[in-house]
Amino acid sequence: MPSFRMTTTFVVLAGMILGGSKAQQLIPTFYGNTCPNLTTIVGGVLQQAVQSDIRIGATLIRAHFHDCMVDDATPNQMIDVDIVDDIKTALENACPGLVSCADILALGSQIGVSLQSHLLLTINFSVLQRKFRDVGLDDSTDLVALSGAHTFGRAQCQTFSRRIGTDPTLDPMFSDVLAQICPQGGNGNALANLDSSTADDFDNNYYTNLQNNRGLLQTDQSLFSTTNASTVAIVNRFAGSQRDFFDAFVQSMINMGNISPLTGSNGEIRTNCRRIN
Repeated sequence: MPSFRMTTTFVVLAGMILGGSKAQQLIPTFYGNTCPNLTTIVGGVLQQAVQSDIRIGATLIRAHFHDCMVDDATPNQMIDVDIVDDIKTALENACPGLVSCADILALGSQIGVSLQSHLLLTINFSVLQRKFRDVGLDDSTDLVALSGAHTFGRAQCQTFSRRIGTDPTLDPMFSDVLAQICPQGGNGNALANLDSSTADDFDNNYYTNLQNNRGLLQTDQSLFSTTNASTVAIVNRFAGSQRDFFDAFVQSMINMGNISPLTGSNGEIRTNCRRIN
């Protein structure tokens, strides 16, 4: 399946429903005249979906992340995008041929956060930083802020099980807990909470987990445990101030949405988000 990014994008994540004047001033107007009920429609579909799957918000943020990291098609292939189909159908009924699939991911991510409802690729820390720099994002603040999306959602055992009992940056007691969820030779598709303290809340506990060596993924823990890394101070700041995290997350999501957007006659408004028209 091709990347979602064959679409036109308005790069605004409005409000994030995180409170504070900065977030409240980020109001989307791109579809104000052409699809005025956009937010209500998307919110209605997600509100219903989250009742049966609380991970919907985390899934959409993950899809949005990989969509913005241009040409990163493989992770999108790993995502069941039925929710995108549902949103697209509702929007085509109300505003045919107007709302791009990329914008569905952007707005869906924002609303998913507000509903309190996921997974950076497990790669070397320096490679992770380079990936951010390559697309024009800051390899410290943007990296740490966007990683904070792991404050909710789940990860499969196969993405972190090799750390259990072997990784010195993993708290031994937490490692024992994970060993119960992901026993050796067990089901690699079994799920563990990315945030072991407040699994389904969008808060800053993800960062306090890192301070306590309880980051589930190696890429998460590396933000705090990499010696002399510029990210350590930012983790500490976000752990100490949920407001700082919220403000930085809003801005970093906007920065990410601004990565090489296709506008005007570039790209296309897909009829089906799974394929090129």
